[in-house]
Amino acid sequence: MLDFIDDTSDEFASSQPSPAAPGSDAAHPGDQALLDAYSNAVIDVTERVGPAVVRVETGSRETSLRGRGGLGSGIVISPDGLVLTNSHVVGSSRQIRLRDTEGAVTDARVLGVDLDTDLALLRADGARDLRYALLGNSKNLRRGQLVVAIGNPLGFESTVTAGVVSALGRSIRSVSGRTIEDVIQTDAALNPGNSGGPLVSSSAEVIGINTAIISGAQGICFAVASNTAQFVLSEIIRHGYVRRAYIGVAGQTAPVPRRHAVVAGVDNKMGALLAQVEPDGPAARAGLLPGDVVIKLDGVEINGVDDLIRVLDRDRIGRTLEMDVLRLGRRRAIAIHPIERKTVRR
Repeated sequence: MLDFIDDTSDEFASSQPSPAAPGSDAAHPGDQALLDAYSNAVIDVTERVGPAVVRVETGSRETSLRGRGGLGSGIVISPDGLVLTNSHVVGSSRQIRLRDTEGAVTDARVLGVDLDTDLALLRADGARDLRYALLGNSKNLRRGQLVVAIGNPLGFESTVTAGVVSALGRSIRSVSGRTIEDVIQTDAALNPGNSGGPLVSSSAEVIGINTAIISGAQGICFAVASNTAQFVLSEIIRHGYVRRAYIGVAGQTAPVPRRHAVVAGVDNKMGALLAQVEPDGPAARAGLLPGDVVIKLDGVEINGVDDLIRVLDRDRIGRTLEMDVLRLGRRRAIAIHPIERKTVRR
């Protein structure tokens, strides 16, 4: 600790203006208005989205009463009781209950899980006209943007924390070893029990599903992007699971330099940057390399990893597709033959 010694003369000190009282408008002009605006934004988000956040309990009622059941958070996304949460919150449990902010408890069943994104879709039994939240467009996020996390950390229900988007396009590896792509990094405080709860923008749209905390780190937490969550839930509703084409790459959303776009004759401002290419996978056999930026696949413009994930659906399994990539600023057309990804089903 540094100690500062005041050796200023009394005469000099008396000639200086008196400091304003802490917290007064004179001390920090405009600060109070900024603080009020920030507080009002968080309050508005909490009041609009908070009632749609539920506590997810797994295991029998007896084990839950003894504190031995699983515990997480979830977000209601439709009035008929569709709930998004994490697959690691649900695990292999067949007994799931949802508790809302008013303490009402209802049983729920699992419609489907997707281990690749750590997401699960539940339906509350017999629930109708529930308070729900809207999924926003995570592609519009910017670093530094205000976000609010709502959940049940350490069992403390309806806890609200706020922070900013620290980074976009992260890839994280779960405990089981699978990689989750295009993840949002935030400094909003999260703890065990927040998993499955929403990360919300200042416009009260869910732009992520909180999924992980780095043990031992401070202020580094992650959420699955809402665009990825939208794709997963639509697949589960349609098929019961997410059937995907697989090309064997890991990547992140990255900007396409304007000069590269002009030279290549494309309109993309963003693309899917390949960070890793699995040896002997479809991408490696096609000649793709780390550092390539995917801008189009099978005629569909790719503006990020979530677009690439969405295009690699069941309809493109086993077909030979044309992929356009930027390599060292030059456009290349590559033929690739996706295979079906092995999927764990409940």
